[in-house]
Amino acid sequence: MEVWQLVLVGLVMLLGLLGVLVPGVPGQAIVWAAVLWWALTDTTRPAWGVLIGATALLLFNQALRPLLPARRPRRTGAPHRTLVTGGVAGIVGFFVVPVAGGIAGFVGGIYGAERVRLGSHRDGWASTRTVMRAAGCSLLVELFACLLVVGAWLGTVIWA
Repeated sequence: MEVWQLVLVGLVMLLGLLGVLVPGVPGQAIVWAAVLWWALTDTTRPAWGVLIGATALLLFNQALRPLLPARRPRRTGAPHRTLVTGGVAGIVGFFVVPVAGGIAGFVGGIYGAERVRLGSHRDGWASTRTVMRAAGCSLLVELFACLLVVGAWLGTVIWA
């Protein structure tokens, strides 16, 4: 696969990651479609392994979805940009501090947005807990699954 095609696959995956943060956009399906496109073009053993692993992980994530609390961000009183800020911070954190940085970045991004919006540590932390209970946990699980798929793809492209 040529470099420009890899860049396009990466951009589609980034679009899928951002799609996870936007209600109504099938972010997981976009990430999976990008991996499928890459695996069908590359046709190496590692590429097919990543496709199989991504399929299994994202199907497992879909099976977990009914067990997680429903996303109800409006009940928290926090604006939607709080979740978007947390999601973007989670994406950046995942690649800055591999894997664990995704969770820390997500929660930290929500806390930072709420701290700025509300003005105090106590109110910001209380709102962060409320947002995580109402919408954050299910969003974090979906985003983290997609981040793992993107990380596996990136690692395979770099080292295989």
